[in-house]
Amino acid sequence: MKKHSTRHKNNAFSLLFNDPDKLRKLYNDLSESSYGEETPVTITTLKDELFDGPRNDIAFTIDGKTIVLIEHQSTINPNMPLRLLFYITAIYDGMISGKSIYGKSHIKLPRPEFYLFYNGKEAFPQETTLRLSDAFEKVQGAAKLNLELEVKAYNINAGYNKELMEKNRDLDEYARFVEVVRKKQVGQKSKKELEKAFRLAIKECIEHNILRALLQKYGEDVMNNLHISWEEYEELRLNEEREECRAETLRETAQKMKEDGLSAGQITKFTGLSPQEIEKL
Repeated sequence: MKKHSTRHKNNAFSLLFNDPDKLRKLYNDLSESSYGEETPVTITTLKDELFDGPRNDIAFTIDGKTIVLIEHQSTINPNMPLRLLFYITAIYDGMISGKSIYGKSHIKLPRPEFYLFYNGKEAFPQETTLRLSDAFEKVQGAAKLNLELEVKAYNINAGYNKELMEKNRDLDEYARFVEVVRKKQVGQKSKKELEKAFRLAIKECIEHNILRALLQKYGEDVMNNLHISWEEYEELRLNEEREECRAETLRETAQKMKEDGLSAGQITKFTGLSPQEIEKL
């Protein structure tokens, strides 16, 4: 595989859980397992020089029998099962390096498990399952699917999955850290303002013992990863404005259709607005 052109920046989530003991504890809390400290954990996260594309957040094997891939997202991405399919394929490829898949010996692989932690601003269920099969084209009369990948997704925003957050202090502190950063961002628009907000968030978290050890050691790395470039920020802002403009146009169209006597069902069909949204017009 070709070497990726840009180095992956370690984010706070990856840095926090880049530790076998923390990963063992996190997996026990997620799967209700009881692996002890004697159980070996090997970190197998893809490295930049091995994978042509964004590096995955966390991958590790536990007891040599299970390989766990964990991703963190602050935006909703329905393509996560597909991305994880690429990641696990690349990891397996590295694991069997030097072995022949054409030989008579059966190559044994650790069974995979996939998890996603979400803490973005958009509405997201407390817990859900994302499936690769949702991306496949629907074919009438087709045979049963022979390929599937399921991702257990958890919302770790404040107020969600309290039992899990209470069990895992690291995950809870990470969620609190993101919440502090988000609050500091409110109203900040320029590159300089965003940078200042990040630094203030890191300082506040250290003072309140939120990820203190991590931020004291890797604060600058974390800030650099959280801080998007001004060009990226402008693109995000423009996209939001375009979406709002599109939504306003749909509302105006629906309003005109309603005035012309079309039913709610007809308006929904043409605009995609829900009956509740139409009722409010």
